[in-house]
Amino acid sequence: MNVIMKGTDSLSYVFRNYSDTVYRIAVHNTDSAADAEDITQEVFLSLIKSAKTFRDSEHLKAWLIRVTLNKCHNYRRDKKHTVRTVEEPVADDVSDDFSVLEAVKKLPVNQRNAVYLHYYEGYTAKEIGRLMSVSTNTVLSWLKRSRSALKLDLEERGDA
Repeated sequence: MNVIMKGTDSLSYVFRNYSDTVYRIAVHNTDSAADAEDITQEVFLSLIKSAKTFRDSEHLKAWLIRVTLNKCHNYRRDKKHTVRTVEEPVADDVSDDFSVLEAVKKLPVNQRNAVYLHYYEGYTAKEIGRLMSVSTNTVLSWLKRSRSALKLDLEERGDA
């Protein structure tokens, strides 16, 4: 089955079913809700401009996640070269008891994305490896290091 992204109905279906995933990944990788919204828009603009045909909905979702991760990488790279005069507040839609999420946000980018994709999106290490263009063993190492770092961080806070 080929999923061809043409027409308003197809685009609205994709947006309705995958925009939350794209946005959550973007929020997970940026400092503000506004930046995450911008990245989400850019991802869907890339989809509109693309003439890509997808084998199935999983192929489409994987493509959207890969593009989102790339856009987030570009955002972080560009942010290093940009001086902001006004600090943008981080969207705080969660209560104070999300110390685990705070601890995850402190992890290195690759580990943070691997944790998110594995525990929040339900991808296997092999699937994450394909999405992030690394070997399965690398993903497994990231996940192991992440769990150790999170355990240590949460124990230090007394939240374990």
